[in-house]
Amino acid sequence: QVQLVESGGGLVQPGGSLRLSCGTSGFTFSSNPMSWYRQVPGEERELIAYISSGADLIRYVDSVEGRFTISRDNSKNTVYLQMNSLKSDDTAMYYCNAPHYSHYWGQGTQVTVSS
Repeated sequence: QVQLVESGGGLVQPGGSLRLSCGTSGFTFSSNPMSWYRQVPGEERELIAYISSGADLIRYVDSVEGRFTISRDNSKNTVYLQMNSLKSDDTAMYYCNAPHYSHYWGQGTQVTVSS
């Protein structure tokens, strides 16, 4: 059974940083691309970052380009999202997802950017 467990969220001041982690199980992590999404209440879930299985292809939505970095450790079955220069607009619930198992979601981790 595919499981995704996000962690690392919290309350941070504007300009601060957080590192999110997503531990996975139930599928061959090293062979699968991974993505990070975020969702604000009342809005659709938004794809913000993508990393291929070998980390040779990485893409970001424009709003986080240059501030967020997606990475993965295939030995730990974990994908990360380093978030720097955080803004209030980054406040959201953050989720990881495996595109080839797209109907599986974790519980998410809440990121709140506020002074």
